[in-house]
Amino acid sequence: MQDQTSTSPLEGVRVLDFSIMLAGPYCARLLADVGAEVIKIEPPEGDEMRLRAPVRDGHSAYFGQLNAGKQSIALDLKSRDAIKLVHRMVESTDILVENFRPGVMERLGLGYEALRKINPRLIYCSISGYGQTGPQAERAAYAMIVHAESGFDRALMRYAGDRDRPAAGAVFVADVLGGIFGFSAIQTAMVQRARTGEGQRIDVALMDCMLNLLVYELQEAQFSKPMARPTYGPVRTKDGDILIAPVSARNFAALRDLTGLPELSSDPRFASVPTRGANWAAMMQVIEKWTMQHTMDECLAVLDRAGIPSARFCEPAEALDNPDLAARGTFAPIADAAGEFKGVNAPWRMSGARSAIGREIPSIGSHRDDVLGRVLGLSPEEIATAAASGAFGKVAMTAVK
Repeated sequence: MQDQTSTSPLEGVRVLDFSIMLAGPYCARLLADVGAEVIKIEPPEGDEMRLRAPVRDGHSAYFGQLNAGKQSIALDLKSRDAIKLVHRMVESTDILVENFRPGVMERLGLGYEALRKINPRLIYCSISGYGQTGPQAERAAYAMIVHAESGFDRALMRYAGDRDRPAAGAVFVADVLGGIFGFSAIQTAMVQRARTGEGQRIDVALMDCMLNLLVYELQEAQFSKPMARPTYGPVRTKDGDILIAPVSARNFAALRDLTGLPELSSDPRFASVPTRGANWAAMMQVIEKWTMQHTMDECLAVLDRAGIPSARFCEPAEALDNPDLAARGTFAPIADAAGEFKGVNAPWRMSGARSAIGREIPSIGSHRDDVLGRVLGLSPEEIATAAASGAFGKVAMTAVK
């Protein structure tokens, strides 16, 4: 368990989060997890992720996972008065996160060059599909587009072995990586700022994130033809599939002795680590002769005792109920107006710091008066004047009248 007396590493650090969708909001939420004050600037109608399923009583759990622990203020960024409020907030802001298409923030008067004149210490993190410069910079890019163009999807197709077209997918790897790499770069920039007193622009490209994931594949593409290598797929048992990964010589020897399959000893294809890697699928077909005689539980119990890496294929719902993950504190309760549900903590634990996901999920603009009063010193009358000018959108303006 985490030490309850520990501190929040980024306590006192202020973040303006202009991001939408997944990558930027995840980056900013990680900053909130470690104690930063994250002020989410969203349009008057709210971040469109508030509408994404699963939705309960009008509230998105998907949005909640990405934005728990933040504060929300709704601004109409087409309003001059709203931009003036942002400029004033930037004066005391440490970090800004945005993931609009390149050029959008500049057109709003919120680009890096404009804001660094207001606050030279500002760390300005932009996350986009192809980066802030280059011929593809202004292309709209979603995670699945970048997966396809980076080579990631075709690499997975090749490893599947039984496909001649890439598989469909809906796990947004590029977005999650973009959030993580953005978070990491921000920490580095903060260290440098502590030494120099100067902020800087951070340019995170989802394409670059995916290319960093292809550690082996990009080197293989430069120096050799595609080679057969271990591909860790399902192995049949009496009642379902498991995964077995005898990656080392010691693992293989234990598996050979455990199963008693003569082919594992006599077949030259399985005689060494390189030949086993080149004939992995054939080796797994041999191993299925043993696994098919036992249930999943029986196989996993024996494999575990022998020290052979193995696992069952679980549904996401099973992970939520996994007692080992609960014991580690992987999940934490978060809540919006529709009620409480499980959120996923950041994937690290720190012995001297709190880093858990924040409990409360903000509703649209719910922290407006607090933020403007505390950060800018605005009185209720001044906030009402800003609302009447349209700074918070037509709904707020109508409410004031």
